[in-house]
Amino acid sequence: MNDPTQAGATEPAAVQRYSDLALDPRLLRAVADMGYENLTPIQQRAIPVVLSGRDMMGAAQTGTGKTAAFTLPILQRLLPQASTSVSPARHPVRALILAPTRELADQVFDNVHAYARHTPLRSACVFGGMDMAPQTAALRQGVEVLVATPGRLLDHLEARTVNLSQVQFVVLDEADRMLDIGFLPDLQRILAYLPTQRTTLLFSATFSTEIRRLAQSYLHDPVTVEVARPNATATTVEQIIYKVPEDLKHPALLQVLRDHALRQTIVFVNSRLGASRLARMLERDGLKAQAMHGDKSQAERLATLDAFKRNEVEVLVATDVAARGLDIAELPGVINYDVPFNAEDYVHRIGRTGRAGASGLAITLACERDGRGLAEIEKLIKRKIEPRELEVSRTGRLPRAPRDSGVGSTPVRAHGARAAARDPWFDKPYEPDPAAQPAWEEQAPAAARSAVSANIRPRRKVAALLGGKPPAAK
Repeated sequence: MNDPTQAGATEPAAVQRYSDLALDPRLLRAVADMGYENLTPIQQRAIPVVLSGRDMMGAAQTGTGKTAAFTLPILQRLLPQASTSVSPARHPVRALILAPTRELADQVFDNVHAYARHTPLRSACVFGGMDMAPQTAALRQGVEVLVATPGRLLDHLEARTVNLSQVQFVVLDEADRMLDIGFLPDLQRILAYLPTQRTTLLFSATFSTEIRRLAQSYLHDPVTVEVARPNATATTVEQIIYKVPEDLKHPALLQVLRDHALRQTIVFVNSRLGASRLARMLERDGLKAQAMHGDKSQAERLATLDAFKRNEVEVLVATDVAARGLDIAELPGVINYDVPFNAEDYVHRIGRTGRAGASGLAITLACERDGRGLAEIEKLIKRKIEPRELEVSRTGRLPRAPRDSGVGSTPVRAHGARAAARDPWFDKPYEPDPAAQPAWEEQAPAAARSAVSANIRPRRKVAALLGGKPPAAK
């Protein structure tokens, strides 16, 4: 592979608005329906490159609109081949978008479906954790754009329910994440099914050695598009680190939610068990909280995410399964209850807020043992974040905030009033009655003692044929 050229050497002068792009009116109408007018930096630079048919390596901060940066030009290139025929043969898979997680695949599919709503182009999404039968039925009807996770796509390839021989565009979204979770062998197997003449687009948060090696193997003379320094965090996100003892993280979390009036937030933890446990604790505190992690079925995860988007859940306690692919409009903030094991996950976690130019708040609760992890984060983002002290009461749970603060809805119970309502009779020590006779010491009549107890079942009579004895003569 030749050295990647810069996008500025091939692209024309950047346009600022979608209406200035050379896109089909049906695509522009779909964009207008979604309320988008101005292009983001990654869209300004990537869309002309994809329209020109060049391979591309793209790097951008999370939440900058890179899904539209590759979806819109791909749909534009596919429209001349679009067909209104009902025959599946007229709708082969022409564009393949691979995503590392189910949530990200579902998010990308929603965008593809929205952008193509006014065109005859069909789209489908396949990922694990769900029944293959409905996915197979959708594939057999014919789709031009297929969004998939690598594992489930291989299942369909082995079952011969999908044909990739006519693919013209391949997108590797979040390629660094796919390599982190061990999808490289699956990627290699999938790419072997594809035609050699195709346009390949690779998007990654980092251009590590492994990513560049992958690009050298499967991309031809790619254009490199970088709109921000790799691993840079969005300037619209305020980052705060609070130093708290490990045993006070729970009350510290409640205090942070109250002090910053976070009406809706994602709380990230490092373990699945910790996510479920913290969600239950927050529910006992009166918050509408749910957990989201890999142990839950895909249907449960989608239902939880949908409830969170509808503001039916105040706090979403999640592992890093939610660090990528979740696009929550105007999410006010995220909280790192646990400092992530991988510094790059910090960038993706806080990227859930402050999206598309909006302001956001990212708070991290760190204890003494998190010093090394914080140092790695600061080294990665090339920014020093001075930890702040957070005074947390050790006397018990933090008092709940009033309803209008946005943190929970359960009023504080007056402990003093409950203590005054106690009956002093229950505080007296036990005084036995010397004249009382215990029931178990009462003597039963002699006749009752000689009789067979009612609790003893009588001996059953057995027929002589089966070895029983004949009844005694009376």
